[in-house]
This record gives sequence, C-alpha cells and structure tokens, in this order.
Amino acid sequence: MEVIGTRLRFHLIVGIVLGTLPLVGQVSEIPEVPSQFRLDTQTAARLRPKLMAESVSAANGYATGKLVFDRLLLTLPAASSRLAWQVRIVENGQLNAYSSPDGGIYVESGLARLAGQSSGLWAALLSHEMAHVVRRDWARRYVYEKYLERTGGATIVLGDPGLPSDSWTDSEKASADFGRFCRQMELQADRDGLMMMARAGYHPDFVPALHHLLHAEGVAAKASMYAMHPCWEERDRELSKAYTEASIEFEHRWREWYASPGGNPPVVVFAEEPVVKKTGSKEWQIRVPMRCENLVGAVEVVLSSESQRDEIMRFGRLTDTPGQDHEIRQLTGCTSPTTTVVFTLTDLDQKKHQDPRWSDLYVIDAWGSVLARADLPKLPH
Repeated sequence: MEVIGTRLRFHLIVGIVLGTLPLVGQVSEIPEVPSQFRLDTQTAARLRPKLMAESVSAANGYATGKLVFDRLLLTLPAASSRLAWQVRIVENGQLNAYSSPDGGIYVESGLARLAGQSSGLWAALLSHEMAHVVRRDWARRYVYEKYLERTGGATIVLGDPGLPSDSWTDSEKASADFGRFCRQMELQADRDGLMMMARAGYHPDFVPALHHLLHAEGVAAKASMYAMHPCWEERDRELSKAYTEASIEFEHRWREWYASPGGNPPVVVFAEEPVVKKTGSKEWQIRVPMRCENLVGAVEVVLSSESQRDEIMRFGRLTDTPGQDHEIRQLTGCTSPTTTVVFTLTDLDQKKHQDPRWSDLYVIDAWGSVLARADLPKLPH
C-alpha cells in the first residue's frame, strides 16, 4: 500500500504482501489499531470520487472477475458487510491491483487482461486485496508509521557514562523495521487470501501461479531489508506451509476438484536459480533445478537471448518460434521431486546461434503459456 499523489494504493507486488509469521528478525511490539480510529475510512471517503472517476465497473468486459468477486464476498465475516464492496478496472494497461479501506478493489487493466478468463487467477489477485481491507491494513500501516516516529530507530548515546553526551537515531533501523513490517503484512494478506479462496472453491495453487506469471512478465520484487513487498522467492518459501493448509481446506470442501468454481488446479512450476558451469575449454553447462505441481504430460524449458526479451512475452504467453537463433528449447516431464534440466553449449552452438547473450529461462506448457521464469547468470569466459 502506498500513497501516490492523492491515490491510496495497495500494490500487488504482491501485492501484493499478504497471523504471526516465522520470519527472522520479526517486528515486535506492533501496536493495535485503536477502536476509535477512523482516519482510514475518512480517507477512503475523500478519495472515493477520484478513484471512481479513474475506473470502470468490472461488469463491463471483465465478467469473470465480477463473478469471482461476488463468490469471494460470501466467505467474509458478517462485520464486513457494512463496507461498500466493489471491484473496478483502471484502464491504464498496468500490472497492478490495490484496495481502499471502504471495500473498493481496483485492478489495473494489464493485470485484468493477464487474468483473462481464468477464475482461479482472478481469485488469487482479488482475495489478496480483499484480505487487506478486512484486516484494516491501511490503518495498521499508518499506526505503525506513527509508532516508529515516536520511538525512532535505535538510539545511540555518544560519550562516557556520567559525562555530557549526545545521541543520534539510527534511521536505517527504522526503515528496515518498517520494510519488515510491510512484508509481514503482505504475507499475512496472502495467507488470509489463500483460505478465502479455498472456502470459495478456488484452488490455492492459483496464487503461486499468479506470482510466477507476474515474475515472468517482468514485475520486479527484489529482496531487500528495506523492501515493502517480499520478493517472489521469499513468497514461495514463506507461504509453503500456508499453501498446504489451504489445499487441505479446499480438498475437504471440494471432493471433486473439476466441479469446483475454479476447476482443476493449475500447473505450477517452482524454478530455482540456474547454475552455469564451464565444463571444458569450449563447453558450458546450464543446470536448471525445478519442481512441478499438478502436471500431466510435459513442459518445455526455453533458453532465450537478451535481444528478444522485449518481444518474447505477450499477456502470459511465449512467442512460438522454435528453431530460431534466439532460442534453445528442451522438453521435460518434471516427474521427480527435484528435476534438473541441463543445457550444454559449445563453441559450435555459439557460432550457430550468432553468439547470442543468453539471459532468460522460461518454462511453458503445451499451449505456450508461461509457468515460470528465471534470470540466467552471465556465461563464464
């Protein structure tokens, strides 16, 4: 969540982020939102006319999103019914979603087109934002910011005990604490959203599927002690237990997966960082460890060159150009708990492919839909 100009925004990149979390260096002494606190709803009321003017109803062209939204509303606690819930589309082509404390959920049109007709992907992005609203995360963030302003960072006293001294506040610590708090808040909303999805009939695996798709689209979420959103790898790691718990809830409620509102779970590929190794004077080896969920059949791993990075992706699909100089492709059944795909490059390959700068690895299904992406380290010389 952030304020840009007069726009109150909860960001998806990831969120989105979205309990008590088992994180190292967890923030302690987080104050509760006072019962009389109303600044969040007052701010929402002030911003509502502007947000409404900048958006259109999801019912106009995004019926899948509206249907999913209505179903998710049925899972919310009774106290949430007082909010003015609605889902709207911001026609700006961007890949983001945010929420307002009054129950307004705003999905930017690039992300809406990416979700397309997939009710599961819509459930993943909407449930996260709805969880932010239910949890009053705007208020929680505001109260924590004020808490940091009062307490500051670590106060360091200069000088010997008993003598005149001076002190200064470690603002970097306060920034790191605030970043950690925001990442926890995002992961909490993810967790609540997963259970919301499961109860409504959408398999929790659509959440990592959405995260990986956004990563493949180039939506940045880098690891940093000051970052307000978890990186994609942190999300996969910290939410693994939550995926399992929500999956159990889904299976309990929906014995026949195909008959659930979201249908069968999607194929999810967890691709680890590729390892590049020079195996000979004229040979390099690229090893890609990966794990697949819900896969029937095979996936294709695509080694792509930097020159094609801006042209290769379009709404979650990889351009189908097998045999081109900017690509090398390899099929895998991804059947073992950890499958390793190996590419071997020689000087002959480099000459044949006009010495491309290999920079990206994509994993795609039989229809060319992107399931995962990984950055490739530079080849050693």
